[in-house]
Amino acid sequence: MIPVPQKAIPRIVIDTNVCLDLFVFRDPRWGALVAALESGAVEAVTRSDCRDEYHIVLRYPHLPLDDSNRPEAAARFDQLIKVVAPETSPLLLPVCKDRADQKFLEIARDAGASVLITKDKALLKLAKRLSRAGMFKVLVPEAWTLEACVALS
Repeated sequence: MIPVPQKAIPRIVIDTNVCLDLFVFRDPRWGALVAALESGAVEAVTRSDCRDEYHIVLRYPHLPLDDSNRPEAAARFDQLIKVVAPETSPLLLPVCKDRADQKFLEIARDAGASVLITKDKALLKLAKRLSRAGMFKVLVPEAWTLEACVALS
């Protein structure tokens, strides 16, 4: 029997604010993204420093969280986003105006992600440069579709 080649599962990176939309606010507009994560149709990856950042942000007083529901928001992140420690790629990245967001570019590059999902203006400004360089797409959540993500992989 001839084995059928398996298509790789698309890898994505989701920034902290979009993670809040998914796991704290449960924004219904991103339902397809959550469904793709839950089904394993895509693999979301992050680094430990970004996971730590998410857990710190969960304690911000303006969020609708307390000790009774904060653990669920943390657990959903841990359930659906894989922490990786990829080797650093030698490919040069553009520098993000917001230095705190540079890490999301690094993760996407180093982990071989096809898409970085963000609403951050500083990251979105780099989308064309990254695409022209053949790296990865930078998309707002409403522009993301599973079909497009699979096609990019």
